[in-house]
Amino acid sequence: MPTYDFICNTCQQRFDIFMTFSEYGTKPVQCTHCASADVRRRMTKVRIAKSEDSRMENMAGGLSSLDALENDPQALGKMMRQMGNEMGEDLPTEFNEVVDRLEAGQSPEEIESALPDLGAEAPDDSNSKSESNNLNAKPPRR
Repeated sequence: MPTYDFICNTCQQRFDIFMTFSEYGTKPVQCTHCASADVRRRMTKVRIAKSEDSRMENMAGGLSSLDALENDPQALGKMMRQMGNEMGEDLPTEFNEVVDRLEAGQSPEEIESALPDLGAEAPDDSNSKSESNNLNAKPPRR
């Protein structure tokens, strides 16, 4: 049986109800917290499972114009946010901070000087900073 999410307009509590498809819309729904009938359906996010190959194909489609992003921090931030969302994984807070700054119009150079420890390796790692952690690094040409 499907689960339907509701919000009570009286007590503002969220609750779930199990109903068959045929019951939905015909069976009266009451709040499980206060028994009020003044409830509304709560729309939840829908997640679509994608294979890793499918996610990579979606991201590759947006990478065709990387050269144009070099001088447009807002477009770069938008593209990075889309790529982060497409990955379907939780990204570190530093990623979101950099993307927020790019979308606000800060250049990668300004961000790098404002966040000097960004991308720094852990103390037990080697002392050299990898090129992949450099915000100014350009992707290899294909």
